[in-house]
Amino acid sequence: MYQFGFIGVGNMGGALAAAVCKNCEPSAVCLSNRTREKAEALAKKLGCRTGTNGEAADSDYVFLGVKPQTLPELFSELTPVLKENFERGRRCILVTMAAGVTMEAVEKMSGVPSPVIRIMPNTPLAVGEGMILYTANAAVTEGELSRFTAALSGTGRLDRLEEAEIDAASVLSGCGPAFAFLFADALSAAGEELGLSSEKTRLYAEQMLLGSSRLALESGKDLKELTRAVCSPGGTTIEGVKRFEEEGLNAIVSHAVNASYRRTLELAGKEPDGV
Repeated sequence: MYQFGFIGVGNMGGALAAAVCKNCEPSAVCLSNRTREKAEALAKKLGCRTGTNGEAADSDYVFLGVKPQTLPELFSELTPVLKENFERGRRCILVTMAAGVTMEAVEKMSGVPSPVIRIMPNTPLAVGEGMILYTANAAVTEGELSRFTAALSGTGRLDRLEEAEIDAASVLSGCGPAFAFLFADALSAAGEELGLSSEKTRLYAEQMLLGSSRLALESGKDLKELTRAVCSPGGTTIEGVKRFEEEGLNAIVSHAVNASYRRTLELAGKEPDGV
């Protein structure tokens, strides 16, 4: 019997497990993975335990870090454990991060009336600057949510929202890092065209994104206002901004976000409905 069980310790599941182990006794955490050696290597690093999927499911909070299409097969293995705990009056809170899979669907697959928390984390949580979106069904108490958020403190920011909003929000926070890396890479490549080394241009682009994001978050100012503050009339920055506007940056970003959102809806078995 564990406090936290992790089934699937890939990049995201492993980062979440590492964060939890910093906020609770590692021996209260159990890791399980399709490739057992991967779970064992991470457990050795974190000081926690390893076990089967069923053993990891015998936890207060069970993190399901597997692909959406594999959930039915996984639950065929977990349901006996969940049913036994339910009959004993033990609460096992299922924490799902499967894109497009609703809490109702997860509860149905579990085979018992289960408290479910649905999360959509992003990769920067690995360095303590992540964004974790979360929502919960009515079976989860506020106390259980408080314990959940406390366990994930140190990953960055957590934001609670309605499940109806999570698909759209996950495109910004979950897909967004790839868009940011893409922009940084393009900026770095442009710097190389000006004769700078790739090492220097990457450093400048990455530190610029880090500093700009922190300035925006800590100042609380409107993003357009922050843009104007960098653009002196007749100066250098405004010329680049004008070119972005002429090339249709807003439209390009909108098209990319909507493409990811349509795919999210498709994975959830929903109609895109004109987006």
